[in-house]
Amino acid sequence: MFTGIIESVGEIIAIEESGSNRIFQVSSSLAPELKIDQSLSHNGVCLTVEKISGKTHQVTAVQETLDKTNLGAWKPGTLVNLERCMAMNGRLDGHIVQGHVDGTGTCLSVSDQGGSWLFRFQTDPSFAPLMIEKGSISLNGISLTIFDVASNAFSVAIIPYTFEHTNMKSLQAGDRVNLEFDMIGKYVHRLATLRG
Repeated sequence: MFTGIIESVGEIIAIEESGSNRIFQVSSSLAPELKIDQSLSHNGVCLTVEKISGKTHQVTAVQETLDKTNLGAWKPGTLVNLERCMAMNGRLDGHIVQGHVDGTGTCLSVSDQGGSWLFRFQTDPSFAPLMIEKGSISLNGISLTIFDVASNAFSVAIIPYTFEHTNMKSLQAGDRVNLEFDMIGKYVHRLATLRG
């Protein structure tokens, strides 16, 4: 379980194929604080830390994860948002994030607002019931508030701190992002669907 508050931005430094799996070596300032078998959010995807060496840690993504997220497009040099799992005795500064990505969206535009940045994203229309005006979303693992919601699109505003301390600064139109919709909203939608 995560909060969507990014702790560090890592860099993919090496990738290895292992059958249908893909093994990633990630360099970050967070690595020395990690533990083997720890859950760590990578762009909103919960992966298990397998090895640690200095400022580098290793994780493996299975085919299902590669198919449903933007991890399949990672290459050496890709910047990745990192967050350790939530401590149960701490504050929930973002919102409840499971690290289970629902799907991906595509960045439509990036607009410099002179002090903040406006990003517009396109989604699959099937996600429309899970998006509400001023609702929460995990976008590449970042807890954000969405607005200007349409049936297949939404916008987010990014403050300077978030822009500088996440991989939002490297995001361009056409890039795919990982999306996890609000867990409570998903349960409510499921219950309403089952009741017809």
